[in-house]
Amino acid sequence: MKPHVIIYTDGGASPNPGRGGWAAVLYSPAHDKEREIYGSEDETTNNRMELTAAIRALEALKVPCDVDLHTDSSYLQSAFTKRWLYNWKRRGWKTSGGGDVLTRDLWERLDELAHVHTVKWHWVKGHSDDQRNNRCDELVHIARGC
Repeated sequence: MKPHVIIYTDGGASPNPGRGGWAAVLYSPAHDKEREIYGSEDETTNNRMELTAAIRALEALKVPCDVDLHTDSSYLQSAFTKRWLYNWKRRGWKTSGGGDVLTRDLWERLDELAHVHTVKWHWVKGHSDDQRNNRCDELVHIARGC
């Protein structure tokens, strides 16, 4: 049986593009332990930071896990739940309109990690009453130096 981990992620850049930050809160219910990770990049975008947060969180797991990943990015969640990622790969990393998929490098890494772990993708409303999502937002601001 794989360990169960609950992850919350967030990312942002301001201006967009501009200085960006990403953050994740990882919670292990079995051990009642929580871990926060975060970082920043110069000259990046909101979407790159949202993806980076999920990547860094999944990379932080030492063994394959059952993961409930919560994000306030419908773009990130929909890529998995609406099979956008599957379709992009099937079309040779082209969108439904025929253009190149942006941030392909990050999508490829996230796809690799999503095959190591069993990930359930959850959307959560940003800036609401979700404590861990709000903490991620705070950590993004800290990472960006705001």
